[in-house]
Amino acid sequence: MLQYFIIYLVVINLIVFLLMYIDKKKAKYGKWRIKEYTLMIVALIGGSIGSIIGMYTFHHKTKKAKFFIGFPLILIIQIILIINVYQDFIK
Repeated sequence: MLQYFIIYLVVINLIVFLLMYIDKKKAKYGKWRIKEYTLMIVALIGGSIGSIIGMYTFHHKTKKAKFFIGFPLILIIQIILIINVYQDFIK
């Protein structure tokens, strides 16, 4: 079970990292953009690390508070949830 969870986290974080790259490229050229809502949802479902890495790697969304505060906040909440679930699981 743990291996599937880890695979899921790797995949979802790679996806959101690529979404941040694609959105940055589209922003540079004035093309259709990925909705901010979509980026936040993908972070919420496990892609917070990829979101943060993508945000700073591509210097994308770094001036918007909902991202430079939101992504780390989501990560902290996810870590707390994982710790709580793990503690309940090992009891």
